[in-house]
Amino acid sequence: MDDRDIVDLYWQRSDQAIAESVKKYGRYCHRIASGICTAPEDAEECVNDTWLRAWNSIPPERPSPLSAFLGTITRRLALDRYRSGKSLKRGGGEVPLVLEELEECLSGGADPEKEVELGELKEAVGRFAAALPETERLIFVSRYWFMAPVAEIAGRLGYSEAKVKTTMFRVRKRLRSFLEEEKLC
Repeated sequence: MDDRDIVDLYWQRSDQAIAESVKKYGRYCHRIASGICTAPEDAEECVNDTWLRAWNSIPPERPSPLSAFLGTITRRLALDRYRSGKSLKRGGGEVPLVLEELEECLSGGADPEKEVELGELKEAVGRFAAALPETERLIFVSRYWFMAPVAEIAGRLGYSEAKVKTTMFRVRKRLRSFLEEEKLC
């Protein structure tokens, strides 16, 4: 079933909309939540809450693409859960590492979580990522959107962890320069 048909089901208030969303995007949303939440039950709860948020948001929304809409909801829920301290108490996952890595790209004493939420910064980072060569973009998005561990990224791409870390370092350095040029840093 394509996204438009699933959105139409939400508009018709059909329970089938959630079933189709789970079928098509359940693994995708679970992967996002699992990258942020260290406890499987936290990730599962975030994914389940995603379907509720989608149900309450459609209508009036008509998201396109649906994958980005559901992924964003899942990511926000997982980050909220992390911020509430529940995930941190269970080990913290990749979130502290990812935020620490990005901190060097953002201005001095500001809180990186607050800066990342700013609309202009988000748009600038999106433009930056879109302009990256495919492999660098894949590494960047895997690490800083999905919050995947370096070892997982390296394994998926068939690279050494050192190569992935070096690529991430260079991309972050270019991101910093880009943000300075955009006067966002």
